[in-house]
Amino acid sequence: MACSKMQWMCICFLVLGALCLYVSMYTLSPEERRGKERGKQYLVFKKDDRKFLQVPDVDCRQNPPFLVLLVTSSLGQLAARTAIRKTWGRERMVNGKPVKAFFLLGTTATEAEMRLVAQESQSYRDIIQKDFADTYYNLTLKTMMGMEWVHDFCPQASFVMKTDSDMFINVNYLVELLLKKNRTTRFFTGYLKLNEFPIRKRFNKWFISRSEYPGDKYPPFCSGTGYVLSGDVASLVFNVSRTVPYIKLEDVFVGLCLAKLGIRPQPLHWEQTFFPEGLKFSVCQFKKIVACHFVKPDDLLIYWQALESSKEGDCPAIGKPQSQETSGL
Repeated sequence: MACSKMQWMCICFLVLGALCLYVSMYTLSPEERRGKERGKQYLVFKKDDRKFLQVPDVDCRQNPPFLVLLVTSSLGQLAARTAIRKTWGRERMVNGKPVKAFFLLGTTATEAEMRLVAQESQSYRDIIQKDFADTYYNLTLKTMMGMEWVHDFCPQASFVMKTDSDMFINVNYLVELLLKKNRTTRFFTGYLKLNEFPIRKRFNKWFISRSEYPGDKYPPFCSGTGYVLSGDVASLVFNVSRTVPYIKLEDVFVGLCLAKLGIRPQPLHWEQTFFPEGLKFSVCQFKKIVACHFVKPDDLLIYWQALESSKEGDCPAIGKPQSQETSGL
């Protein structure tokens, strides 16, 4: 009888333990569960941790870049990085101004993937990486890592652009507009979002709870698909980010930092030049845009070749581009 009672107690403890484990795991989001399963934290936001795993081999003091392109990427997006390196991300002079592109990466628990990234970093010297889980919800960490790198290693840059790996960036036209704008300090531009409200629907990708952001309206910000800031603003945003409550929406978080700094985003040009919803490709339209979203690596190579092969007089009258959900030839 005593043995039977002991067995029942063991069974009860096992059931209770399994129930606790189930509740703890399945009340988490899928990203959080995967992070726990890999033995990594879902969010790792150590504001005082300045240790980089990978940094580019570049000396901004010797040859200060006019424009630094910070491209958020993930470990599995090698094809996109390769296409960008062959097109708008290749190191070159544009209108006599040096332009450099770097890729922002987090980490995974897969040692094979980490070795591949280390090899890629050795080959191209254009990867910036820290030890946080490389997930969509850590995009704010990834972006702040880029701002930190500029602050620590490349404060000489005149301008910084943060963009994504599924973008077409017309670097030539961007540099041309920045030179015409002639604003070198406290400047921030992109696709302006001046009247945006938090989404409170729980299953929406951009859901934000009231505990994360209690306000009823966001401060002005720019679409995270691509925005440009003067070099001083990169340092200012990184420094002030330590005092701004963390939220997973990177573009909104940067907007909160700007609001605290008293910097208001402004248009780059009187016509629309940033297209976060995509744009159907044509040589003449893409000559007069800065950024277009939803561009696949193979398409990027085709678009770039078409633009490189075009001639000055091919587009005598360029109409205003029309935004579309998808881009294609």
